[in-house]
Amino acid sequence: MSLKSPIPGWLVLMASLTALGPLSIDMYLPSFPAIAESLATDRGSVERTLAAFLIGLAIGQLFYGPLSDRFGRKPPLYVGLAIYVAASLGCVFASSIDALTALRFFQALGGSAGMVIARAVIRDRSDTRGSAQALSLLMLVMGVAPILAPLLGGALLTLAGWHGIFVFLSVFGGGVLVAVVSRMQETVIAQSAARISIGSVLSNYGRLLKNRHFMACAAAGGLGISGMFAYIVGSPHIFIEHYGVSPGHYGLLFGLNAIGIVGGSQVNARLLRKCQPHRILRKALWGLPIASLVGLSLAASGMINLPLLMLCLFVFIGSLGFIGPNATALALAGQGARTGAASALLGTLQFVLGTLAGVAVSLAPNAGELSLLAVMSVCGVGALLLGKAGISRHGEPH
Repeated sequence: MSLKSPIPGWLVLMASLTALGPLSIDMYLPSFPAIAESLATDRGSVERTLAAFLIGLAIGQLFYGPLSDRFGRKPPLYVGLAIYVAASLGCVFASSIDALTALRFFQALGGSAGMVIARAVIRDRSDTRGSAQALSLLMLVMGVAPILAPLLGGALLTLAGWHGIFVFLSVFGGGVLVAVVSRMQETVIAQSAARISIGSVLSNYGRLLKNRHFMACAAAGGLGISGMFAYIVGSPHIFIEHYGVSPGHYGLLFGLNAIGIVGGSQVNARLLRKCQPHRILRKALWGLPIASLVGLSLAASGMINLPLLMLCLFVFIGSLGFIGPNATALALAGQGARTGAASALLGTLQFVLGTLAGVAVSLAPNAGELSLLAVMSVCGVGALLLGKAGISRHGEPH
């Protein structure tokens, strides 16, 4: 079915589930110094709590996908959200950095259920085009969260200290759990006759890894998102230290690119009323290598400046508003009874590729925009080549 306006309530709930990850990452970023002082540790140790959360997100999705295919979408959500709320409350009372790190890992294990199952539910309820439209609307969450979450986190830090941030996350997670129990409709019938085992789960993932269409769409979208991960990691150093942008103005520049991905996703939703997802994706993929390679050429020749860099970054990040929803919808097309597993593998692949891209940028911190644009170019060219090679003219699995 095709998605109609206004935004239906079930999709608002899926957006809330998707928001658990971005909120949990971005809200507590302003509190790093306060946490370090409160727990008598250094900033590097506090930063490792973020790494623990990202690892938890990547691992957790691999479990919830198959479980949601076997037992239905709601029961794994009950478990995941309960773990998320309990771990968030635990963070409030954490008395050491080691305890906070462990609790952040479990918080991510719980919260990852919402991310993977939200994608699966959208695919359950919509055809490929409708899924792409719904996922375009969810990109609003992914784009707005990096802007608003640090502001909200900063306000809570001032009013209630860093503990107040985790109180908020506990309440938000609890509210989402109540909504799932009372409002969410099950979209998959539990397969009482089917058995779930490590062997069957690995077999499903093995078949997905061998599925050319799935891997092409998942990798194309994942490499695009990886370029954004590289930008998130590298942009503070480049903007603030290399170009002398103040921290306050850095937030504005970051927000401009967030507007790009939000705007792109909403234009994409409108294009989908007349165009098929695979046609939009095949064209949008060109934006990644063009923007990054032009920027890399300018940087290598010494002709780059902040406005030109911002233009290249805006085109790259804005292109993801078209690529992300369509690549995800196409990857999940035709997966049937293993849609949850496909959503899980897709999400984990994105986080793994994104982490590798972020690490690659951090290996050359003094290279300025050259290292960032080089990594983004690799991601952009790879996304284009994989997408072109693996996505059929009709956008169907083959």
